Order: sequence, then structure tokens, then C-alpha cells
Amino acid sequence: QVQLVESGGGSVQAGGSLRLSCAASGNTFDNYCMAWIRPAPGKAREGVAFINPGGGSPYYAASVKGRFTISLDNAKNTLYLQMNRLKPEDTAMYYCAASYSPAASRCAGLYIPAFPYWGQGTQVTVSS
Repeated sequence: QVQLVESGGGSVQAGGSLRLSCAASGNTFDNYCMAWIRPAPGKAREGVAFINPGGGSPYYAASVKGRFTISLDNAKNTLYLQMNRLKPEDTAMYYCAASYSPAASRCAGLYIPAFPYWGQGTQVTVSS
């Protein structure tokens, strides 16, 4: 069982920055695909950013590429999402999710609803 706890959300003006954190239980990152996911208009959920087991091959949705950075700190068992140049359309509840996939080479290809472990979410609000 993996437990995920997000933090770092808040309210900022457009153009501002936030860093989201996701504290994970156990030695999660070596064997799990990790992702940041948010609801999206017209879709159930949007995979904002993914990172492979061990921290390789970050992938970003087109809507955030160049502005957001996903990373992890193994020593702290924490996943991060650095969000820069925020836009009002980034306003959403952001969820950290994990899927056991030790041999995965492309976590972004996983079916989002199949991620079995989710945090409670952290709200990001961007005002214009």
C-alpha cells in the first residue's frame, strides 16, 4: 500500500509560481510510475506530468511543457511539481498518483484511471 500526501497548493496571480510536493510512503520511486494529474475541461482527467521509475524520462502535457517541471527526491521520498508562469487555465485540484510499474519505459502511456494510488489533492487557483 502506497500513501501519498500532497501539499503546496494556493492562490497566485497569473505569471506567478508554485511548487507542489507529494510525500510518498516507503521506497516508492524505484518501482513506481509517478504522475501529477488534474481535471480538464472535456476530459475526465489530464496527465500534467509523468516520471519513470527511478526518476528518468519526464513527460509533460503540451499545455504545461516549458512551464512545469516534475522531479523527485529519493532521500525525502517526495515528488515535486514546480509550476512557473502560471495561467488562469491552470486552476484545478492537482493530484499525485502512483502505479507499480518497475519495467516501465514510458509512464505517460499508462491509462490514468488505472493508477491505483492517489493523494487527496491540493488546490491551485490562478487569478488573472
